[in-house]
Amino acid sequence: MSTLKLPPPAKLVMSLIFHKEKVAETVIQELTVLFGPIDFMSEILSFDHTDYYYPEMGQPLFRRLISFLELISPQDLPAIKVKTNALEQRYAISQKRQINLDPGYLTAERLVLVTGKNYTHRIYLRDGVYADLTLIYQKGDFQALPWTYPDYASEPIKEILRLIRKKYLYQRRERR
Repeated sequence: MSTLKLPPPAKLVMSLIFHKEKVAETVIQELTVLFGPIDFMSEILSFDHTDYYYPEMGQPLFRRLISFLELISPQDLPAIKVKTNALEQRYAISQKRQINLDPGYLTAERLVLVTGKNYTHRIYLRDGVYADLTLIYQKGDFQALPWTYPDYASEPIKEILRLIRKKYLYQRRERR
């Protein structure tokens, strides 16, 4: 029989996909009110791995990855997704989002994102939110899985996640 114990705290990470930088800047300010100080923000990256969002958000699209200073409990992720969905809706114009927020958490072993969309590999958490194991950390680097979106499997995103993981591991050592 296994001994049940709570997981260690995780690093809250978020991907922002947007067309207008001004909207992203405003939403980032609101995210700091909701989740605390940001300890990492990537440069603005082009988002060209799919045209899925173009009809809703326009083009060209850009992405920014951020992480937050305060570590979270992994069980907080559904509530975080509910809050980010509300932010997306608040900035929508005529039911079209101006920004897409993809929250998740990073640990030493994995990157988990959350979504409202069910699929074969996604695990239901609560409140209409599903967990998506997006990347695993093995053999000294992030490894894509068969369902990993191509942008998360790309080297620029993995490079950013390696930096965030280093910060996370440092924070964990400092807490001990």
